[in-house]
Amino acid sequence: MSEPKSKNITWHGTNVEKGERETALNAKGCVLWLTGLSGSGKSTIAYRVEQLLLERAKFTYVLDGDNIRFGLNKDLGFSPADRTENIRRIGEVAKLFADACAVTATAFISPYREDRDQVRKIMPEGRFIEVYVNTPLEICEERDPKGLYKKARAGLIPEFTGISAPYEEPLNPEIELFSAGKTVDECAMELVNYLVAKGFVQD
Repeated sequence: MSEPKSKNITWHGTNVEKGERETALNAKGCVLWLTGLSGSGKSTIAYRVEQLLLERAKFTYVLDGDNIRFGLNKDLGFSPADRTENIRRIGEVAKLFADACAVTATAFISPYREDRDQVRKIMPEGRFIEVYVNTPLEICEERDPKGLYKKARAGLIPEFTGISAPYEEPLNPEIELFSAGKTVDECAMELVNYLVAKGFVQD
């Protein structure tokens, strides 16, 4: 990670230790980093996980790729440099949410391994959970909920991941979901069960 441009800044700690916060809230924060092609099911699964966790009265929130580009990252396009900056910024936001004890689900294509690994590096050990939503390109194109693949094939969207821009599959994700052969609830429950097994959520 690069150093801050400003040199006249100081990191301020908190009076509340992580253990104190977790005990008071009966919660442990982490980041579920869902990555995969457009149309793979990332956002749908993430929002279902959020619902299931809220039913258990757990502090949870989804950071969605499109939503973030309406505000925080509205100045970024889809060039390789902008994609990297997009992921860097959201990684920092996700880290803050997790530090506040939220189970934070992110739904970003995040096509480059190096960018995802950089986010992993800034997270405490064991708090970054890479979730590869492994859905074949042909199925993503069949779904094409936003009509993006059709536009990309027609040359109307440059640098579109999976068509005219690369997607680097995770090499060792904590979880790999094959959404093509499962329901949304089945995929979401796999993630919830993982969180229970790792102690982030009480069964």
